[in-house]
Amino acid sequence: MALNPQRLQFPGHSGATLAARLDLPNGPVRAYALFAHCFTCSKDLAGARRIAAELAREGIAVLRFDFTGLGLSEGEFASTNFSSNVADLLSAADYLRHHYEAPSLLIGHSLGGAAVLAVAGDIPEVRAVATIGAPADVGHVLKNFGTSLEEIERSGSAEVDLAGRRFLVKRQFVEDARAQRIKDSVARLKRPLLILHAPLDQTVGIENATDIFLAARHPKSFVSLDKADHLLTDAEDAAFAGRIISEWLTRYLAADAPQATSPIEHVHVRETGEGTFQNAVQAGGHRLFADEPESVGGLDSGPSPYDFLAIALGACTSMTLRLYAGHKQLALGRIGVDVSHTKIHAKDCEECTELERGRSGRIDRFERVISIDGDVSEELRGKIADIADKCPVHRTLEAVAKISTTVKRGSP
Repeated sequence: MALNPQRLQFPGHSGATLAARLDLPNGPVRAYALFAHCFTCSKDLAGARRIAAELAREGIAVLRFDFTGLGLSEGEFASTNFSSNVADLLSAADYLRHHYEAPSLLIGHSLGGAAVLAVAGDIPEVRAVATIGAPADVGHVLKNFGTSLEEIERSGSAEVDLAGRRFLVKRQFVEDARAQRIKDSVARLKRPLLILHAPLDQTVGIENATDIFLAARHPKSFVSLDKADHLLTDAEDAAFAGRIISEWLTRYLAADAPQATSPIEHVHVRETGEGTFQNAVQAGGHRLFADEPESVGGLDSGPSPYDFLAIALGACTSMTLRLYAGHKQLALGRIGVDVSHTKIHAKDCEECTELERGRSGRIDRFERVISIDGDVSEELRGKIADIADKCPVHRTLEAVAKISTTVKRGSP
């Protein structure tokens, strides 16, 4: 799912090497985010991958890593606790700060959400925090230990079954969890906070979101994840969470820098690696996707190339007519333009000249229908059609354009 992933390693709080992935956008990076995974999970959880991909699509690079003793990271899980996870997050932020750019956004899932709430005040560059299914009390995780909790307190350690996997947990983990005061950290946060939680979450109840929200100061926001489960196993639930976070975050980031500062119009298009045809497009400060319909093997994640041509013609037509109405001080109602594209045989083109109809093969035909709110006289209707033909994109499509191509080596 990631657009441009890089495998990285950096030392954690204890010196153990932590495994990480940096999901980079195709194009300039607007900001860096740091993602903290759930208790005993890993950076490669499907939900985490999908959220990172959605953020990368909007120009936000995401570093996700395995905490000490989990996933592909070194170290012993039994020697870790919540405080060590917070220390690992500080190590990750420091790595980003020295090798790329300090994180502007912290995202935490489940216990990782509690960790980012605890650490945010210690990372001055953080501008916003988002949590997903986070507990309001770190001690909440101890409920997963069942009867093993008694043995840990009695004997000093015990094996705990967590989601079908066995982990050795020591008493120091339990004591550290009970000593945390996450709601106090939330009250001191002084950062915009986005809380995402599923009402039907069976692992961390929705009341935790309420407690965090009440403890936080404004600006704070809550978004319900509807019927999602705790791990966001449904791809659409995870993608929705990613889109919500990226849209919310734009309020706290600088505007996306345009690709070029010269008057010459410039767009950058690059394959994303998802599907067969999907391409990331940056036009000025705008990011979007080009793709093909599923019927021809695409993901249908954006307009097709010919759709973009039709969009250009329709938008240019509307803008040209609005300029004309303003210049002539015409009370022209709201303008709408429908554009359809087909390929027809040249000999069947009724609008073509005799010379054009004599061409062999097929030609592109754009059908444009202009609608104007309110009454339009017959005379003005004809004038609108004439002005529409003068729109620059219309003229470009009807003229012969020169395309210069250069092939270069290196990353596009």
